[in-house]
Amino acid sequence: MVIGVMVGMRLGHCFFYEPGYYLRHPVEILKIWHGGLASHGGAIGILIALWLFKRKEKKDYFWILDRIAIVAALCSFLIRMGNLMNSEIYGVETTLPWGFVFLRNHEVVPKHPTQIYEGLAYLLIFFLLYYLYWRKKGEHYQGMLVSWYVFWYSHHVSLSNFLKEDQVAFEATMKLNMGQWLSIPFIIMGIVGLYLGLKYKKTGYHYTTVTITKGNE
Repeated sequence: MVIGVMVGMRLGHCFFYEPGYYLRHPVEILKIWHGGLASHGGAIGILIALWLFKRKEKKDYFWILDRIAIVAALCSFLIRMGNLMNSEIYGVETTLPWGFVFLRNHEVVPKHPTQIYEGLAYLLIFFLLYYLYWRKKGEHYQGMLVSWYVFWYSHHVSLSNFLKEDQVAFEATMKLNMGQWLSIPFIIMGIVGLYLGLKYKKTGYHYTTVTITKGNE
């Protein structure tokens, strides 16, 4: 999963945000230390990695995803705190008293600390999912936790991006930026997952029991 998320985040940035440049300079894709990671690409990488894990270990896919969703929400909070420390993906100018002047990037006016807005939202999602898991002692409807995570995570990314500065130049001509467009499929996935979870109401982890009886020889 660690490999999946790193590869997914890097390829997501390269091909969602700057495909022209990286197709002309494919070696630059490997230079992850130059910066450029996309959370939506990381989500796709996690889904693929855990699907491969599920095939190898013969486990239920949504049983795995529900448990990973809890720690993924906490990880999302920590990532945004890292973005804050690195003065990355902050918002537009603001006159609010909690605006940050990102001196590291030579800013001279306060900007929205969107990293904090998103980080606190993800921390709240973590506590919510943690509560829902233990409230049912792991016997919740399968797919519900990951569906809630995907829905609320993407929903908040979409909202917070209204306050963010454009990450790449072409976003200036878009009514919705790239992060918001990428969030739409995940929001739909979350809604569909919630619907299917309530429809089929599958709980717990189901094993197949085989009874073997010894007949007369």
